[in-house]
Amino acid sequence: MEDCSQKYSCRTAKKTLEWINAIVTFIKPYAFLTNAHVTNFFTHKLWQSIDPDWLHCLRNEPVQNLLLIPCGIIQEHWPASLKEFVLDLKCLAFPREQAHLNKLFPGVNVVSLNSVLAQGMNFKKKHEVEVLSAVVSSIANSVGAQTIVDVGAGQGYLAQVLSFQYQHSVVAIDACSHHGTVMEKRAERIKKHYTAQMRKHYPEIGIPNVPKTITSRVMSIDMLKALTSMSPHIDNVKRPELIGQVADDKTSLILAGLHACGDLSVTMLKTFIECKDVKAVVSIGCCYNLLSEGCLDIAGSQCGFPMSYGVKSAGISLGKSSRDLACQSAERWRILKEDAGLHNFELHAFRAAFQMVLCKYYPEIITSSPSIGRQGKVLRRQQQRRILQSSINCEEGDYSGSALYSHEFSCNGGTSGNETAAANKFLLFEKFSQSGLSCLGLKSLQETHFHEIWKEAEPFTELIGPYWSLRAALGPLLETLLLLDRLLFLQEQGSSLEAIMVPIFDPALSPRNVAIIAKRI
Repeated sequence: MEDCSQKYSCRTAKKTLEWINAIVTFIKPYAFLTNAHVTNFFTHKLWQSIDPDWLHCLRNEPVQNLLLIPCGIIQEHWPASLKEFVLDLKCLAFPREQAHLNKLFPGVNVVSLNSVLAQGMNFKKKHEVEVLSAVVSSIANSVGAQTIVDVGAGQGYLAQVLSFQYQHSVVAIDACSHHGTVMEKRAERIKKHYTAQMRKHYPEIGIPNVPKTITSRVMSIDMLKALTSMSPHIDNVKRPELIGQVADDKTSLILAGLHACGDLSVTMLKTFIECKDVKAVVSIGCCYNLLSEGCLDIAGSQCGFPMSYGVKSAGISLGKSSRDLACQSAERWRILKEDAGLHNFELHAFRAAFQMVLCKYYPEIITSSPSIGRQGKVLRRQQQRRILQSSINCEEGDYSGSALYSHEFSCNGGTSGNETAAANKFLLFEKFSQSGLSCLGLKSLQETHFHEIWKEAEPFTELIGPYWSLRAALGPLLETLLLLDRLLFLQEQGSSLEAIMVPIFDPALSPRNVAIIAKRI
């Protein structure tokens, strides 16, 4: 097979569009997978759309091998067509290995956060903020920007590191007023620490900068453009309608967004194009399922996808299920342990079988696309708490623990152990269903026969793992399509700017690790 690193490129608009077209051509025959939903697995017999040879092979495959499929790892004994499918997917998807940042951004210096700045951050967030703040600071210095705007700032982690550690003037904007309050209180605590340090060691510097906070319910291009009229030294602003009245002096800006949700990442890129005072943009998107889509009018489309003229001209659309799938992380699949993988497949089976309950006993609910929230995660946590106790009591015949979904945890071999495990799986399914009904505000009908539903679904539950591994393998490709569309949008603007796509985080820690970076030249 041709070397993937040489086959596709996004260095120019022409090359990017060629890559996009190759992806679109590849995924068209697999619309039955990209548009599928877990809830319909049993009701629509989704497995029947898969090549029978693939399914026959994968249904006997160890779980660990299934979990490696989204990363493009094949087994030699697979059918040739299956191996080709997986390898082509890997070849078409944008590589996610963390880039060597020093080569891309001369002078960048990723610094570990001290305990004061890192307070409240989990390990993932700390990694993201450490890396992104260093990259944004480097770019701000290279373009001579006076102010950095943290778009979708949340609790202000990125803004505060850029302000206190890198000494930039920062404006933090978020739609949630609660986030703004938390941000300001947190900044004041950090300010006290840095003020004391500066007075002790650098008395000539004075009081450190504190990020300016803006709360805005509607994040629009006009709102972001209004920031260009702000002085970098204004007091905190809470009413965005007053932004344009704060100061008349123009200032050069950088827009930065750490996992700006849905259309917000798109708004950042469009603002960069429309507002000449924005000198650079660093956007890391997420929540593709929340993107607006369907505006294929090339002249006036403001939708989140597609953005570029090239993709709009091709009339390409995805749909919510495909955009949802784009959030899948191949790296997260790869690092799953066998029992966690089995448990995830089991939860898929429970949710799909629960849909059978709704179809049979509550048909009026189906039309409203019912969502039962995080029942699977709740069940998983409950099960995990029992793992230790389950293993201790195993010899005494206690099969109530979470390990029931894995055969290796079965205490008794042969028919007895299998029957016990099967019985307990039904009990878990019944518990899952009762919880799901409760979330939907429904009462269990007296004639609801959960056992009959589970008995009908159970023979096909072993197909869930193969099916969803194949489907998940398309996720990185769909995300690549969304990201390349954004990059192409920037490249179509001509030679007055340069734009690149860079995986800046460790993908195992942060699956949405690709930054789209553009600056005026």
